[in-house]
Amino acid sequence: MKEFLYFSATWCGPCLQLGPIMNELQREGYKVRKIDVDSDPNTPSQYNVRNIPTVVLLKNGQEVARQVGNQTKSRYINIWEQS
Repeated sequence: MKEFLYFSATWCGPCLQLGPIMNELQREGYKVRKIDVDSDPNTPSQYNVRNIPTVVLLKNGQEVARQVGNQTKSRYINIWEQS
């Protein structure tokens, strides 16, 4: 099972730009879990997230890919398909 962890914050401009892409991926059937780093500081710490936005791809609970900063929708799809 695969899942994107999308680390963001409400005050983060780049996160606000990436949000619609993550929502679109979710609507298309990709599993996306949004994590607000302010309301859930433990999960970012667990995954050693230092910058936002960060998207971590988990496969069977293990990290297999990570992207820091904004990427294109097609880039996230490629990461998903290659993992």
